Amino acid sequence: MFSITVRDHLMIAHSFRGEVFGPAQRLHGATFLVDATFRRAELDADNIVVDIGLATRELNAVVGELNYRNLDEEPAFADTNTSTEFLAKVIADRLAERVHAGALGKGARGLSGLTVTLHESHIAWASYERGL
Repeated sequence: MFSITVRDHLMIAHSFRGEVFGPAQRLHGATFLVDATFRRAELDADNIVVDIGLATRELNAVVGELNYRNLDEEPAFADTNTSTEFLAKVIADRLAERVHAGALGKGARGLSGLTVTLHESHIAWASYERGL
């Protein structure tokens, strides 16, 4: 399996509901490194997984929709604990929509999967993996 990974970053504010979250129940900020890994079994006709420039552009666009936002105020996340794991899935699903819409070019048709990893720190991160 071949893969490429592109990276961006994301800064949000949010709070959680539930005692399990302790002090994170209060409004707080989070900064994530965001990695998007695209996979395919065979390289395309140009011997690439996907165009890195297009992958970077689309990741940046998806992250830009969330960046510098208080997620508690976003209607799409009403009554939702926007955990790191949850946000990884949101970003992966939004990227998958862009792949299917053709935003990553014709070569992206052969992609088989996508993993989005959000790094909370140098010692903790969460990922969501999905097929395409």
